[in-house]
Amino acid sequence: MLKKGQLEVINLHKLIENQNEYTNFIVSEVNDHALRIAVINGEFHWHKHENCDELFYVLEGELFIDFENDETVSLKPGEIFTIPANTMHRTRSKERTVNLCFEKSSNDITGSNNR
Repeated sequence: MLKKGQLEVINLHKLIENQNEYTNFIVSEVNDHALRIAVINGEFHWHKHENCDELFYVLEGELFIDFENDETVSLKPGEIFTIPANTMHRTRSKERTVNLCFEKSSNDITGSNNR
């Protein structure tokens, strides 16, 4: 049995073309890492991933990443940003925003929210 995304063409735009509500799912896996696609329109909760860095790549819209020290990073299409493991953060958008996320396949996307 092939792993998801192996030896097949995947059109990312078609996967989420009619999606306006929050969704986040694995598109493909490479070794022990996953490529996720997410649609966000609003806020995701504060959380951290204790043993996993996260790399965000924005395809559409504008993604805001807030940190505990009151700093915010804004990502527009074509931009990437990596959040180190064990860093409290939340993602949000003011409109439909689509991003890719690269992380370990075993990562729990909801994280821990010990603030």
